[in-house]
Amino acid sequence: MDLILWRHAEAEPAQPGLDDLERTLTPKGHKQARRMGQWLDSVLPENCRILVSPATRTVQTVAGLGRKYKIHPDLAPGADASDILKAANWPSSKEAVLVVGHQPTLGQAAALLMTAEDSDWEMKKGAAWWFVQREADDPSSFYLKAVMQPDLVTK
Repeated sequence: MDLILWRHAEAEPAQPGLDDLERTLTPKGHKQARRMGQWLDSVLPENCRILVSPATRTVQTVAGLGRKYKIHPDLAPGADASDILKAANWPSSKEAVLVVGHQPTLGQAAALLMTAEDSDWEMKKGAAWWFVQREADDPSSFYLKAVMQPDLVTK
């Protein structure tokens, strides 16, 4: 199974009275989303299942990819790393899964996948981490395929 974790691009800062789910991308964030979306579209399998947090900033981020997606309420801010893995059906999904979500949850999911321990790893805004486990019941078939961030994508 391929699991790609994509953190939403740069968003407006939290403000009193503004629902966290309604925060939008900055102009820089829109550019990050377009760049990463173009890169991901060029490397993702056609049948990749795309799951997105219900937050506006994640929906705006995935728009840069230009593919159909499903909003998944279990991916909202404050989710646990285990919620991410469960939503993606890790490691048993028959298709690749792209999850568009938030920090610290995505960093925690990456740490859990890489070390099997709870830890707070940072995932940069707009970055994507690509994990692969060839056999669902064989942890030794697991590896990190790629880490990409918007400023590394060439125009």
